[in-house]
Amino acid sequence: MKVTFPYMGPVLAYKKLLEAVGHEVIMPQKPTQGTFDLATKYSPEFLCFPFKCLMGTYIEALEAGAEAIVTTGGDDNCRAGFYAEVHRRILASLGYNVQFFVIESLFKHPRDFIGSIRDLKGKYSWWHALGTIHFCYDLIAAMDRIQERIRILRAHEKNKGDFTRAWRDIEELFDTCYDRQDVRETEKKAWKILHSVPVELWDPKQAMRIGIVGEIYVTMEGHANQEIEETLAAMGVEVVNSQYVSHWLKQRLQILPWRKSHMEKIIAKAKPYLKLDLGGHEQENIAHMIDYWEKGLDGVIHLMPFACMPELVTQSIIPRISKDLGMPIVSLALDEQRGTANIQTRLEAFLDLAMGKKIRRAGVPGLAAR
Repeated sequence: MKVTFPYMGPVLAYKKLLEAVGHEVIMPQKPTQGTFDLATKYSPEFLCFPFKCLMGTYIEALEAGAEAIVTTGGDDNCRAGFYAEVHRRILASLGYNVQFFVIESLFKHPRDFIGSIRDLKGKYSWWHALGTIHFCYDLIAAMDRIQERIRILRAHEKNKGDFTRAWRDIEELFDTCYDRQDVRETEKKAWKILHSVPVELWDPKQAMRIGIVGEIYVTMEGHANQEIEETLAAMGVEVVNSQYVSHWLKQRLQILPWRKSHMEKIIAKAKPYLKLDLGGHEQENIAHMIDYWEKGLDGVIHLMPFACMPELVTQSIIPRISKDLGMPIVSLALDEQRGTANIQTRLEAFLDLAMGKKIRRAGVPGLAAR
């Protein structure tokens, strides 16, 4: 079967997973302005930006020959849980006869989760399917580790674009992996590539370091957040991103539910500000803001799709958190309007504020170490 999937995170791993169980993959293309035009034309106006991005991506993939779409479900109150059904109905109204495979939560919807995996694996054994999932998780985790380091180093590259080019080379290497041993060997090669990129010497204590939190799609995807990480790097800012697919998977596929995960321990920090889980990333975003302050970061940028219900709650609490912590926090709402001047101006003002606080903090004995 010819299948496709959303463009989000390490798409190479999703390709490997589906090919390993006999499917022909129609790779989703990184969204462009044409994708956004399709998205806004066929999506309800007030649905959030990630829904629209997926809508445009799906149409492009279906035009390229895809027959089925593999995606994830959602839990609780976030509208992401309804995405697949609404996408299916809109695509049907446009004349696309497409099958959806929706991967639901293992622990909240075990029957649906197992049913979707069974349908996708087809004639292949459960042992083969589980081994493939393990391999793909290792691949995702390795790619995430490399990306995490690039977000720090990019601010100090001698030649603009070196780390972006290095990442493309690394992706090509990971594309040659077919088992877990390949992943381990390739990750070693990837680190060698990173270490070969020339960087300026810098003092880690003096470098500006900014955390990024928010809704998972707009936080992870440069096309959705107007390449904010590269913009910050060009300003000499190291980026610490809170969202990685490997972290998300590890949290939701916790095999021993009586053991507290690392994320659960972090989320506990958010309880004084928000006791309830509203179904999005609001609690973990608040917790990461506090965690970043404890680790000495200089500020936090909160990214949210325009009208995202859980993140509107986060946005409303941010002024109190910022005041309590004494740390600059800015919230940016993103949608299909692609003008960059507003975001650029707000980032410059935010970084001026963060730098001023950093200088004052360093000038007071005992406060720099916090």
